[in-house]
Amino acid sequence: MAIITISRELAALGDETAHELAEILHYRLIDKKGLEEKMKNLGAPEQELLKYDERKPSFFASFSQGRDEYLHYLKSAVFSEAGQGNCIFIGRGCDALLRGIPGMLSVFLSAPEDIRIERVKSYFQCENNRAEQIIKKSDRDREGFLQYFFETKWKDPVNYHLSINTGFLHPRLCAQLIKTAVESNLNEETETASVLRIKDMILGQQVAHHILFDKAIQVHFLEAAVNSGSVTLFGLVNAPPFAEAAMQAAKEVPAVCSVTSEIQVVQEYGVAR
Repeated sequence: MAIITISRELAALGDETAHELAEILHYRLIDKKGLEEKMKNLGAPEQELLKYDERKPSFFASFSQGRDEYLHYLKSAVFSEAGQGNCIFIGRGCDALLRGIPGMLSVFLSAPEDIRIERVKSYFQCENNRAEQIIKKSDRDREGFLQYFFETKWKDPVNYHLSINTGFLHPRLCAQLIKTAVESNLNEETETASVLRIKDMILGQQVAHHILFDKAIQVHFLEAAVNSGSVTLFGLVNAPPFAEAAMQAAKEVPAVCSVTSEIQVVQEYGVAR
């Protein structure tokens, strides 16, 4: 079982490379449309997808409860798809969300600015100045999205296992390079560890969903970290009873072995809807 994430600059042939790779490996390709459909099926409000998808939230949106909901549904969708194995994710911070999973391969695709400009001019039938504006906005949005939601630097090569300059390489060749990297990284021990880690991550999202939506307990910035069924809750609440209720709710989720709370009580803390 293998999981591949592809992060890409606009006009760095990300979609083309991902499609070639999916064809070569016979893996499922999970793009923006597929991930959004999964999130909506899980209950994500469509307006939140439009507000936060691969862009830095506005000042007011960053303090909205919608931010937490978007991130919750994004994690749930990504972890669910990753649990099925043999898949390729494009963008949406999946490299940050899945970082640390044994055997996961993260890839960053870039290209020289002059080549990106020419490609954007062709895509959008526009002049140089407009192409430059489109690229700058796209870069700013993607960089802001990764920094805000995951505190990670989008273009820093140390955040990826493999970085490829697509300025002079055909997507098919890029896909072959990624395939070689994937195959060299797979073994039975890694696959077993990957399955167990993803299982814990999925359980963590199930716990968070039960607390936030089934029980409607007000825990801000809730995280449920799971290790072999043992859950540790993190987040902020206005009063101790909310933390206690969250612990009780977590214990109700099947497959949870034990629950520890690191939830902090902050008086008069609130987040706008």
